[in-house]
Amino acid sequence: MNYLISLAKDIVKKRRLIGELAKADFKKRFVGSYFGIVWMFIQPIVTVAIYYFVFGVGFRSGDPIEGVPYVLWLVPGIVPWFFFSEALNTGTNCLQEYSYLVKKVVFRVEILPIIKMMSCLMVHLIFVLIMGALFLCFGWMPQIGWLQTMYYTFAAFMLSIALVYFTSAVQVFFKDMAQIVGICLQFGMWLTPIMWIVEASPLMGHPVIMKILKLNPMYYIVSGYRDTFLMKTWFFQH
Repeated sequence: MNYLISLAKDIVKKRRLIGELAKADFKKRFVGSYFGIVWMFIQPIVTVAIYYFVFGVGFRSGDPIEGVPYVLWLVPGIVPWFFFSEALNTGTNCLQEYSYLVKKVVFRVEILPIIKMMSCLMVHLIFVLIMGALFLCFGWMPQIGWLQTMYYTFAAFMLSIALVYFTSAVQVFFKDMAQIVGICLQFGMWLTPIMWIVEASPLMGHPVIMKILKLNPMYYIVSGYRDTFLMKTWFFQH
């Protein structure tokens, strides 16, 4: 407990340094590319478009929620997954990427994963704004309940940072950890109800299977984003 308190104090003390390094990490991704920051949006938008045409058009069997277009159901589920996936992929290699800081005795290594998380959080907040704009385009007016997005974002952040502390430490000694994380994320995406509806499947809708699926923390977060934007359900109602 004393260690966690000490770390928290150090984070607060060095918040400006963390912010500057997070901004530098954010900008570094697009240095030298012709379209720059535009690439940050292209891949997720293309991914959403592919899933929409495959599941919303190709295998369409009706909208998941009556009166709600499939794309509005899909986006609140996939946006938090984009954050979680990017955080784990980039955070796992953070100790090696910032090895020049690790070698400095005066620099606290535990701060490095937080820098990566803050960089990913900047991207995530931009996508949350785009998601809000998408709902406005479909005629959905902002609701006070949208503010609880901050709670679910915090939950996703804490889940990601906890896992990254583990994976980044293992990656130093076991170089295949990044590949394992990538494979686990591929499985995790399909085990999380992002593109499909649990209740609509006779197998997945079974009470026992439902309990197993809910052991996945991202199940709670993805459902929470949908509750926020679609169901108008507060987090304390569950």
